[in-house]
Amino acid sequence: MTEVVTEVREATMPRVLLADDHPVYRDGLRMMLESTGLVEVVGTAADGEQAVRLAGRLRPDVVVMDLQMPRLEGTEAIRRIVAARPQTGALALTMHDDDDSVLAAMLAGARGYLVKGADQEEILRAITAVARGEVIFGPALADRISAYFARLAGSGRPADERPFPQLTARERQVLELIAAGLSNGQIAARLSLSPKTVRNNVSNVFGKLQVADRTQAILRAREAGLGR
Repeated sequence: MTEVVTEVREATMPRVLLADDHPVYRDGLRMMLESTGLVEVVGTAADGEQAVRLAGRLRPDVVVMDLQMPRLEGTEAIRRIVAARPQTGALALTMHDDDDSVLAAMLAGARGYLVKGADQEEILRAITAVARGEVIFGPALADRISAYFARLAGSGRPADERPFPQLTARERQVLELIAAGLSNGQIAARLSLSPKTVRNNVSNVFGKLQVADRTQAILRAREAGLGR
């Protein structure tokens, strides 16, 4: 993958690393942010591993991260970046707005969450807020997040006590479908993913659950109440 690094220009502007596997969207976002003169894009990454590597090297104030990334899921990339350098704020900018994806990003250490389609003003406001250490969510998500955590508080069950908290939101979806008896091809069709992406997620699930095959994964999942 090609790494793109720009020179440092203005110390007072938030220094931003963009991580997205779609080059058209990634480059368009970079040009849009640079055109404002309010944000310094110090680099771009096309996969999760590259994002972690560049974040360690460039030390950005904010990493804008897509969650569906090749080689390393966005949530895991956020977790590694924040663990290595807590001063770096993570802003998830993704197509997924389901509760599990939002929660997974938050548990990984993201300070903000926007859905792709957010306008220039909204993205700039989120980057600036995250750079200041604030937590911000897009308007479409704020009410749902409040309601979600109200339900958790009412149930008395902390979010991190869900089965398999080490799994990303996508890996949990895949595991639930495995436990329901779906094949990789059926999972790909159900989630609108490529077969390769499904295979990668299945492999990640097996590794994190420390199981050797599909049968063991199904047993672990059903013991935890998934896939029934």
